[in-house]
Amino acid sequence: MSELLKITLPDGSVREVAPGSTPADIAAAIGPGLAKAALAAKVNGELVDLTRPFTADAQLALVTAKDEAEALDLARHDYAHILAEAVQALFPGTQITFGPSTDDGFYYDFAPAERPFTDEDLPAIEAEMRKIIAANKPLRREVWSREQLISRWKQQGENFKAEWAAELPEGEELTVYWSGDDWLDMCRGPHLPSTGKLDPQAFKLTRVSGAYWRGDQKNAMLSRVYGTGWLNKKQLDAHLTRLEEAAKRDHRKLGNEMDLFHLQQEAHGSVFWHPKGYLIWRELEAYMRRAIDGAGYREVKTPQVMDARQWEQSGHWGKYRENMFVIPDEVPNVEDEGPIVSDDADWMALKPMNCPAHVLIFRQGIKSYRELPLRLYENGCCHRNEPHGALHGLMRVRQFTQDDAHIFCREDQIVSEVQAFCELADRIYKHFGFTYSIKLALRPEKRFGTEEMWDKAEAELRAAVVRAGLATEEYGWEELPGEGAFYAPKLEWHLTDAIGRTWQVGTIQSDRVLPERLDATYIAEDGEKHRPVMLHRAIFGSYERFIGILIEHFAGRLPAWLAPVQAVVATIVSDADDYARDALAKLKAAGIRAETDLRNEKINYKVREHSLQKVPYLLVVGKREAEEGTVAIRTLGEQHQKVVSLDEAIALLKGEATPPDLRS
Repeated sequence: MSELLKITLPDGSVREVAPGSTPADIAAAIGPGLAKAALAAKVNGELVDLTRPFTADAQLALVTAKDEAEALDLARHDYAHILAEAVQALFPGTQITFGPSTDDGFYYDFAPAERPFTDEDLPAIEAEMRKIIAANKPLRREVWSREQLISRWKQQGENFKAEWAAELPEGEELTVYWSGDDWLDMCRGPHLPSTGKLDPQAFKLTRVSGAYWRGDQKNAMLSRVYGTGWLNKKQLDAHLTRLEEAAKRDHRKLGNEMDLFHLQQEAHGSVFWHPKGYLIWRELEAYMRRAIDGAGYREVKTPQVMDARQWEQSGHWGKYRENMFVIPDEVPNVEDEGPIVSDDADWMALKPMNCPAHVLIFRQGIKSYRELPLRLYENGCCHRNEPHGALHGLMRVRQFTQDDAHIFCREDQIVSEVQAFCELADRIYKHFGFTYSIKLALRPEKRFGTEEMWDKAEAELRAAVVRAGLATEEYGWEELPGEGAFYAPKLEWHLTDAIGRTWQVGTIQSDRVLPERLDATYIAEDGEKHRPVMLHRAIFGSYERFIGILIEHFAGRLPAWLAPVQAVVATIVSDADDYARDALAKLKAAGIRAETDLRNEKINYKVREHSLQKVPYLLVVGKREAEEGTVAIRTLGEQHQKVVSLDEAIALLKGEATPPDLRS
């Protein structure tokens, strides 16, 4: 008889089972309730199917719907597979390609046999998916050889899957999952035990779009079907409500309605800022300058275009070349066919980030240890060659401006500098009304530098957050293995907006690699040259994206200090026009961005129109107000109004229009 295996449960108890037993067997032995609730298992920390046999002693934790993060990812993965199965049942000849889970659902890319799919196809596909769920088909894992997998896909006419399988490493364990006995897909897993574990009312297909095979526009165009999937209908309904609210807050829609900015094909991924939108930008820029001036930063400005050799030396050319806009360093010959660049042309690139240029400033002249820390700040315009399909309003663009800074410091200054940055970021985010969580992104698989260097850098960031009092549950402190930059670990600030969405915005990275690669040194107290440590940091991230987040967070109703127009003096009758003009002059003299509305329109029309423009304050004046020197203040979003003297109104508005860092 084979020796029994010892399986240790989370409470410390040990179950002895025969080799070949599974987590499902242990769940059943514990009780029928757990057997029914179990969705998957964690064996020695690895998420696996309930039916995966034990091969050695192990630590076991059973995953149920209470383990929401793991359960949701499993469910969404299964919804994606069921979507593919349903599509092939309804549209014979359709080829399947790839379909992952996403943050709130799933998608799958298809190569239709006849025509691209449309949104009109979604109800029928949903109905077929519900049939598959109701059939409670077992989801069964098998290990196949690479050759077996390629042969299967070719026999089925699955050219995309065959191509993918052919590129998988020889000798790697390859797995497929069967849905019942008649449909399979290539997948690492894990999956739920059966389709019936899903709630048939907890998903919804949302839209269809085009997508290139493997994201390359040179490849075939596919039909991508998106869906959202949850553990139960209550979660789905809550998500759909959030989507409705998000649609109302869409910064692209509000940006158009409020005349803030626009985008157009002639400048893919770059923003045309209108006067009102640029006023918001200027207020943010002025606010940030006051913040960094007070924190001891020195502002600089660096070139947009730099020689490729500089990017090679920094490491960006090898790691980031495909995302950089490159140009030849010569005047091309212009012939009938168009510009021609010679084969031996040198290359330059629009900067995708500011850090190498800041090192070059640091290297000008000999630096002493007494000059450190040196904090260099730049509102730096950068360019990144993002795919067209990835561009999204202000949130993802090709040209953007960062509130970027690099702190060059000694080893003994790192923790205090990071702590000071944490406190600065905390103050700034609270001025905008955001709550946030902090994450520490740890070393990725591909990286520069030694293990000792990474150990030290990660420990320093961790210590700084602890000293700032932010490594707590209140601030959502969490460590993220493998998510650091290739040259440094980083702290990330994830803001939570008014409808519960999170946005990764601020960051600080502790970097010993770039100073080494670009030969940055300072003269230490011992008279020898030493390398500074370089802290990369940003708070807004980019002005474009931060403004987009603000618009959606406030649903366009920006705080008065950020609003492009802070007040409008609107007349009820033309007899009050002169008084309105006098009021406007006093408002402007007090530093308030104000306008008048003297049009021959009913006051309710004016109120509605300026409400749509999200003007914080409307000062209504008629004959009585002109005679008494008063105004009727209507605050955006409120139904009532109050009558006060013009001087009181100006004092109120001046207080609200003052940036939070300048208020007493």
